[in-house]
Amino acid sequence: MGKQKITIHDLAVIRFPSDIARSLALNLMNRHFKHISNEEKLTLITDVLEHPTNYTDHTTLGILVHKLLNTIADETASQVYELEPVPRPFDVFGSKHIDGNAMRQMELVMRLPIALKGALMPDAHQGYGMPIGGVLATKNAVIPYGVGMDIGCRMALSILDLPGSYIEHRSHELKKVLQEYTHFGNDGGLEFSQEHAILDHPDFQETALLKRLHGKAVRQLGSSGSGNHFVEFGIVELADDNTLGVRPGHYAAILSHSGSRSLGANIAQHYTTIATGKCKLPREAKSLAWLDLDSEEGAEYWLSMNLAGEYARACHDQIHKNLIRALGIDVLTSVENHHNFAWKETLIDGNEYIVHRKGATPAATGIYGIIPGSMIAPGYIVRGLGNDASLYSAAHGAGRKMSRLKAKESTTMGSMKKLLQKEKVILLGGSAEESPGAYKDIEVVMRSQQTLVATEGKFHPKIVRMAKD
Repeated sequence: MGKQKITIHDLAVIRFPSDIARSLALNLMNRHFKHISNEEKLTLITDVLEHPTNYTDHTTLGILVHKLLNTIADETASQVYELEPVPRPFDVFGSKHIDGNAMRQMELVMRLPIALKGALMPDAHQGYGMPIGGVLATKNAVIPYGVGMDIGCRMALSILDLPGSYIEHRSHELKKVLQEYTHFGNDGGLEFSQEHAILDHPDFQETALLKRLHGKAVRQLGSSGSGNHFVEFGIVELADDNTLGVRPGHYAAILSHSGSRSLGANIAQHYTTIATGKCKLPREAKSLAWLDLDSEEGAEYWLSMNLAGEYARACHDQIHKNLIRALGIDVLTSVENHHNFAWKETLIDGNEYIVHRKGATPAATGIYGIIPGSMIAPGYIVRGLGNDASLYSAAHGAGRKMSRLKAKESTTMGSMKKLLQKEKVILLGGSAEESPGAYKDIEVVMRSQQTLVATEGKFHPKIVRMAKD
């Protein structure tokens, strides 16, 4: 490959902390990386900017990192903030079943100067930054890490126009379509092309980061991540008094849980780096740095977060459409809800807030959702009751009672499969990290939020596909 030089014009697609940083990157690339393509140069510069600590010991790029970090420190406007000495009060649901680490994390969150209202859901457990199950209301400020890495992660349920017995009678066929029409893991995607309007969304052209991420979003559309993400066939049991517009009874159903894939993760990383550079907090609260929505970076994050949320929805659209088309079946109704997101909402005092729900879901009056249990425990189809004490929120699942590492150390795949066999649940893939014993009792969680949601029905898992260990 011949020598190629990049120009200042080529670098216009990348956000630099200053003109000095841009010129430095230009000179170093053209001097030390002459024999790689311009596209590779741009990719390398972007990665250095987003993950500088990965290059601190690099012979050439270490110099670039040192200069960039000094430039950011010198030239990027930042402000130092102190935490409030006492946390603002917040409501806790199911406190008896929430570990002390999650409580202490939420107390730290409520010491932020921007923290105005908060709540902790009954599935709460320790997370990164905010606890999983934490809800926080601020004014015109958003915390990228308070939203989380998997932006817009959601549950999607399709109730099929088929009796529940369909699942057991067609289990072989259902296993086959799960293997052929779903994809799991952090890399790759489906082996057949996907078409969805999200891929033509104009917001993909609004920032250099989104332009760069578009190609991978195309490849990953309709796929699922790792960890606790899943696609399941199961049986829905609808209550006699349900308000879904479907007659009570037992129906076959598809339930999926996944998020915005690499798109959301890269957005989260990028804007968390910017936020921590501009908003200086004590070490223990560093990851809770925020962006003002009136700032350029805050507006960009808000646009990107909402695009990631729409992309997560599109992934579920494709997952369900691909399975339904392969089976030649019809859908009676669907229920969806999402977490790891921030909303502009008017609360009971009449003021608009930015409501972060990290592993918590909206539960305003009449809002439907699905709250999963585990591979052997039912998920609950719910309707929000609009409780202002929870900031119109509810749990997003049973919640972990055991870390992934502890679950893996205390459970083998063999013992887990014996348990699943006993419960007549088929697992494709999976990991001991997601053993049913790693999760709280969903019945206890639901009893702890009777003032937050009403039950419309249950979903009983029967055939589960997850990422391999």
